Amino acid sequence: MKCPFCGHLEDKVVDSRESREGEAIRRRRECLRCERRFTSYERIDEIPYMVIKKDGRREPFDRNKVMAGLLRACEKRPVPSSKLESIVNAIEKYVQESSERERPTSKIGEMIMRRLKELDKVAYVRFASVYLEFEDVSEFMTELKHLVRTRNQASRKN
Repeated sequence: MKCPFCGHLEDKVVDSRESREGEAIRRRRECLRCERRFTSYERIDEIPYMVIKKDGRREPFDRNKVMAGLLRACEKRPVPSSKLESIVNAIEKYVQESSERERPTSKIGEMIMRRLKELDKVAYVRFASVYLEFEDVSEFMTELKHLVRTRNQASRKN
């Protein structure tokens, strides 16, 4: 550690303690040349978890963005916030389990759609219409027909 007063590179640690928030270690140091004391802080430098967007850009994963998208899709729907929280937790866990510390948003979107499809069909269609970027009404109708077919097949099995 370089002394801020004389620039000498050798010092001794006089006192160490955790900061109030517990996110850093505060160290009192004494320069071995000029004997003046100074404080340093040691923090963990976390590498953020990243997502790879459709256009190839990378940005830090933001669980608040995932929750905002889910809230928009589930607006005025009978979906408990605890269910949305569990979806966000599952997505965050998926991103954090990546050995490269990054995941494509395409996989994240597919996971969200799969969970929403089981939870609430209207919320699923709302989310899918934005996520899949439907170009026109026919694409939207194709997805709705597929959803109805799937529901009818499931009701026949029961």
